[in-house]
Amino acid sequence: MACVHDHSCEDHDCSSNWSLYKHIDLSKVSALNEATPGSVKYVFKAWEDRLNSSGDHLESNEGDPELLVFIPFTSDVKIKGISIVGGADGTSPSKMRAFINRDGIDFSDVQSMQAVQEWDLVENMQGVLEYQTRYSKFQSVANITLHFPDNFGGDTTKIHYIGFKGEATQLKRDAVVNIVYELMPNPSDHKTHAESGGGFSHVE
Repeated sequence: MACVHDHSCEDHDCSSNWSLYKHIDLSKVSALNEATPGSVKYVFKAWEDRLNSSGDHLESNEGDPELLVFIPFTSDVKIKGISIVGGADGTSPSKMRAFINRDGIDFSDVQSMQAVQEWDLVENMQGVLEYQTRYSKFQSVANITLHFPDNFGGDTTKIHYIGFKGEATQLKRDAVVNIVYELMPNPSDHKTHAESGGGFSHVE
């Protein structure tokens, strides 16, 4: 399901709504079938920069429009909506499928796996469309994989921007819990049978 912003972004702080950008672990973002290795990192940017297409973008290999994008977050997030700004002349993706908390999946995996949700996309050059999620299924998201199986007829698929609307939890997934073990019992902490008149000195 897609909806169009019902307000002017000049009058509303849309950047705060699309704030999950700062929770993306950019160093670990990856894509399969990208023509230029590492170019996927450039599609994640602040909301106000979403239409800035002067820089690098994500593009599939010639003659193969399929793309698979893996996006990990630095903390668990709840995703309410997704925005995609694709390329012109039929190079925008026409369909999107989402998989949640699945590491290391490839094209053969996504063909046989049930997506959490699927969307039919439209060409969204101005970044005004929001694809709403089934919110109850997009809770506690540590990572999301987006599969773009096809486009609108172009030789390649181009993506200039991917944005996520939602909120992040305060807890980090990789927080370390320190557990203190008692390496040597303190005799004063343990009563013995000898002390209680039982005749045994074994420490319980």
